[in-house]
Amino acid sequence: MDPTTNSNSSALPLKTKPYPRKRDEAAMSKVKELTLTSVSPKLPCGVTHTSPALVFSTGGYIGNFFHQFMDVLIPLFITVNSFFPENQDFILVISDYQDWWTPKYKDLLPRFTNHPIINMDNETITHCFPSVIVGLVSHGYMIMNPTLLPHPKTLVDFHYFLLNAYHQYQDDRDNIINTRPRLVLVNRKDSVGRVILNLKEVKSTANELGFDVTVFEPNKNTSLAESYRLIHGSHVMLGVHGAALTNFLFLRPGCMLIQVVPIGTQWVSDQYFGGPARVLGLEYMEYKVRSEESSLVEKYGANHLALRDPEAFHGGNWSKMRVYMKEQNIKFDMVRFKRYMKDAYNKAKRFMDNNDS
Repeated sequence: MDPTTNSNSSALPLKTKPYPRKRDEAAMSKVKELTLTSVSPKLPCGVTHTSPALVFSTGGYIGNFFHQFMDVLIPLFITVNSFFPENQDFILVISDYQDWWTPKYKDLLPRFTNHPIINMDNETITHCFPSVIVGLVSHGYMIMNPTLLPHPKTLVDFHYFLLNAYHQYQDDRDNIINTRPRLVLVNRKDSVGRVILNLKEVKSTANELGFDVTVFEPNKNTSLAESYRLIHGSHVMLGVHGAALTNFLFLRPGCMLIQVVPIGTQWVSDQYFGGPARVLGLEYMEYKVRSEESSLVEKYGANHLALRDPEAFHGGNWSKMRVYMKEQNIKFDMVRFKRYMKDAYNKAKRFMDNNDS
């Protein structure tokens, strides 16, 4: 999606919703429509700015941590690098403003602009800008296409942009020589769907294999500083496919992301996390859930189409994905899990010995 600029006044007035997911009716229903029009230069300005504006929405799916990055922060990074020369000043103007959003990203947003962010929803005076860009550019699911940017950048550049913003929160443990690789076990506490039913066994087994295990249960109020401190100082991150895995963006290159892939979620697992993890140079591993490890087998039976052929079952209909995303929980086969994690331990220990000494 290309944003709209004010350069073609002949096309005005124009109605638009400044959010990237234009074909997603559910998301766009939560985004306020804006009208772009030409006005008389004699219109009185309450505030006259000398810097251009970039207007976007924090509506849509912004309540979901994954979508905060996929629908806003990565597109914002792409848009800034597409339309603004390096060191050019600009002002962020936000519609569908969420009071919690700017405090959550207080360390990141000043790296885009030093100007105060304007909450469009609360403004009662007219702001005048020399130019305006409305909307954000998205290249797809958690990706950046360098061929579409004037100065080629990839997700790796966004990764370092994040690390530079949060490096001040680096864990003191990074300076301590450890003999046990640190593993972050992401748990979907109190979530509906994709819950690890035998979490205690999983943690205990990982400990027995030699990992230093921390259970991470992020919620809406978890600070990015806290997340960075934990994830960046770890060697392995393990969790069931879900929004919290977005924290993999804080892992160091060469560290390991282990994504547990529930039945019926292979495509989204690879698109949202698997592919991007490989781009960032992470050691990526998948644990593909078998039917006997899924709670769906109890509800539908092992021979039901939902388990035998998920693609045929949902037929591309996202509403049917609810079966896999909301109704499914995981109980690991601990013999299989232990065998799998032995391999993960060897790789993590090798990375730790080569990089943390």
